[in-house]
Amino acid sequence: MTRKRSTDEAVGLLKGELRSRAFADPVTEDVWLAFLRFGRRPFLVPEVPDADGLLFQYGTYAFDGVPTFTLDLTRQFEVCDNDGDHDHYVQVHCELRYGCAPALEALGSFNSWFFHDAGDGLEAWVQGLTRRTAWTVIHRLRPAETRVYDERVQPSTWSSWRDARDAMVVHRPRPIL
Repeated sequence: MTRKRSTDEAVGLLKGELRSRAFADPVTEDVWLAFLRFGRRPFLVPEVPDADGLLFQYGTYAFDGVPTFTLDLTRQFEVCDNDGDHDHYVQVHCELRYGCAPALEALGSFNSWFFHDAGDGLEAWVQGLTRRTAWTVIHRLRPAETRVYDERVQPSTWSSWRDARDAMVVHRPRPIL
């Protein structure tokens, strides 16, 4: 049986997956497969619905002032307080930036969640994503930049965890389209 890891180890484990294939110049699909290996690893999370999820999202954004097509592969962990109530989320991002090209801008924006406890299989989610037209456009592209980082996401004004989960998708600057 595979040992469940602490979420504090998540960034290091994702970076390790990305290094494990010794990519000299990875394409999107290489990074995606590394992210999926990371996404299959068990972590210690609270036993509440949607405590461990994967997010696949893309769009053209101006994070640093210049519009850039970005694919953000995210794993989200719920963190509960000592009473077992929701406290915050930790999101581990693998962000691929490609620059801006008309073919990428034409893809618009998209997001899709997968939760390990939702009953739907990970492989079905992956197949659905890789059958999208966008995948045929981006899977062989080499990102100009790949960033791996984590962030703590506070619910602050959300009225429920579902509002929080839905807000995660828009927890980014507005798309430039």
